[in-house]
Amino acid sequence: MAEPMSFTLLTLVVIAVLLDLVIGDPRSMPHPVVGMGKVIGCLERSWNHGTPRARRLKGGLMTSVVVIGTYILASSGLMLLARLHPWLKLVAELWLLVNCLAIKGLRDAALAVATPLIQGDLTTARQQLAMVVGRDTAYLDEPEITRGTVETVAENSVDGITAPLLFALLGGAPLALAYKAINTLDSMVGYRNERYREFGWASARLDDVANWFPARLTALTLWLSAHLLRGMHTRGALSATYRDAAHHPSPNAGLPEAMVANLLGVQLGGMNTYQGDVSCRTRLGIPRETLAVRHIEGAIRLMHGGWLGFLAVLVLLIVFKEVS
Repeated sequence: MAEPMSFTLLTLVVIAVLLDLVIGDPRSMPHPVVGMGKVIGCLERSWNHGTPRARRLKGGLMTSVVVIGTYILASSGLMLLARLHPWLKLVAELWLLVNCLAIKGLRDAALAVATPLIQGDLTTARQQLAMVVGRDTAYLDEPEITRGTVETVAENSVDGITAPLLFALLGGAPLALAYKAINTLDSMVGYRNERYREFGWASARLDDVANWFPARLTALTLWLSAHLLRGMHTRGALSATYRDAAHHPSPNAGLPEAMVANLLGVQLGGMNTYQGDVSCRTRLGIPRETLAVRHIEGAIRLMHGGWLGFLAVLVLLIVFKEVS
């Protein structure tokens, strides 16, 4: 017999997904990630100094404090609410789970670029893209704007959707929030520049570990779901993805990006400019088609198919485990 609590958590996660699809991330509500960012910023300013060895040690300590602290704080808060009333705990956990997901937010961010692009308004499309990427966007044309948007949808399908789903089903809101803490640490200090190379080393490595399995399962479910979608280049996409991703500097980000590129029949990667400095990213996918705004819609459809397949696989595994 299955344990009731396992199915209670599964129900909460499914409801959280539905709520995220409907309401997304209301800006008027407080967001846990904002609090994480403030703590990380404060600790970084206080601790990121000294010798390279000292900075690496203090960066590791900060990573531990933020991730473990987030888990303990969330767990303790939910336990306290459960003592007051079980429903308070369920509602609070549901709210926290919704805050860990970004399905609607990612879709809306992509459409915010696509809509003016369809209308020929490159200026607005560039401005909208600049809100979700770090690269310079002021002089990008339609193919490059499209590339930046598709890459964002592909990469964030993991850290914004599938990875939080995995950790939520494994350990509820506390573990999902701990994952978001890892992801936030990486996005703030996980850079290979002079300031963060040592201090952010532990954060970047932990993020690599946390995303290793979700990235690979996401690539697989993207490929599986593409067989149900029209206009996708599924033949040879699986082998091409693993070939292309092997050349990507990230052990994880290259997988969803390469899969989306191959399924859409476009090429991602190439030359990006960051505050005037040119950076060459690994090229992913065979350019069967020229990048155009329609590929943003295709990336969104793949994103939805990918997380639906990902969730279905996890649910099947959980049910099989519980009934066996």
